Amino acid sequence: MINTYQTSLAPPPVPPRLNRSHPVLIPTPLPSPGHSKPLIRFLVGVVVLHLLLSVGGFIYLYYNDKMVKTAFSSSEEQRSAYKTLAGMVVDSKAPKKSSAGYLMWDMDHSIRRNINYYHKSWLTILQSGEYYVYSTVTFTKSDLMAPLASRVKLRKDEKGEEKTVMQASCSLHREKESIPQLCTATHGRVVTLEKGDQLSVWVQNLSLVDYDDIATTFGMYKL
Repeated sequence: MINTYQTSLAPPPVPPRLNRSHPVLIPTPLPSPGHSKPLIRFLVGVVVLHLLLSVGGFIYLYYNDKMVKTAFSSSEEQRSAYKTLAGMVVDSKAPKKSSAGYLMWDMDHSIRRNINYYHKSWLTILQSGEYYVYSTVTFTKSDLMAPLASRVKLRKDEKGEEKTVMQASCSLHREKESIPQLCTATHGRVVTLEKGDQLSVWVQNLSLVDYDDIATTFGMYKL
């Protein structure tokens, strides 16, 4: 006897699918150790280059800062050297004798740095070195007996022998006595001075000098 119950419950056969291809999965090959070496070398090169640039930057900043400090130090030394100076203003209240003599300076309105004075006429050097010395003497009247001249005198101490280190002269026209006239004797030069040296300005007639504070001056500064 044939069991028709089981035969009737069996699923019908599935017909095969025509004209449809099945996907083929190709396994990806793993990278071999030899292929990763260029990448590692590249990364190592980048790291080394970064280190070199960093070290070079630090070295540049160090030497640049050192050069700036050196330049600043040299400029400070130059400024400190110019602190040794004197700018003298003529004393308008000094006796105006009709004779030769040394000009006197107004110590209250003059400028002195690291330079001393003696009897209001002489400047005393406290630091040896090269100095630029200058003087301007303005005359308001002419001298019938001698030319209008001024001299910068130098001596080693209060009792030392005096010598002339600079001399200048000027002249006034005498055609029109009613018109005020002025002439200025100006000089300046570099002088080697030693500690204790003294300098002053001498004129042949004190009564002929213009005692205005900007007309007659005397000074120096250390180079």
